[in-house]
Amino acid sequence: MKITLAAAGVLFLLYPVARPWEDETTAAGAAAAMGSQAWVASHLFAMIGFVLVSIALLDVHRPAAITFWVGAGLTLPYYGAENFGLHEIAAQPNLLELAEAVRYNPVAVTTFGVGLVTMGVAAVVVALNRKTVPAWLFAAGFALFLPQFFTPPAVRIAHGVLVLVGCAWLAWELSRTREPAGTPVAHARIV
Repeated sequence: MKITLAAAGVLFLLYPVARPWEDETTAAGAAAAMGSQAWVASHLFAMIGFVLVSIALLDVHRPAAITFWVGAGLTLPYYGAENFGLHEIAAQPNLLELAEAVRYNPVAVTTFGVGLVTMGVAAVVVALNRKTVPAWLFAAGFALFLPQFFTPPAVRIAHGVLVLVGCAWLAWELSRTREPAGTPVAHARIV
């Protein structure tokens, strides 16, 4: 599970690094960004990252894992629309209007926001439980996931670095503090 968490961190860095940063306020910029294969790959990196963190947290804190799953479940449909939907409509002449309709549909944007906040809460639960610097960096990365969308590309890439460091350092800490997989665990004898 530790490798899963570290791999998620790498994917969350690749998400903003691989994403095309065209001016999406113009039709040409939006079409170039959303119509590219880099758009599809970068958003897919984030989607897979959310799934991997959900899996990895099972080894860290089960209630946080369940909370994170709920958040990911609420967030992933929006990512799917953002990724595959906007990519498919990138060649349409009214792309900006369509993109705004997809991105700001009240139900979609609400579930997206609630999902990201829920994952942030799950990450903070992990930090409160572990009380270590790596756990707090992990929590900070996910607590800041929603606000980073309102920042310029350089800040979003820095956020990707924060999530990578939090995930990888927490994975490393877990590998040093937990029993290796397969270690026998003493069980109470049932009479």
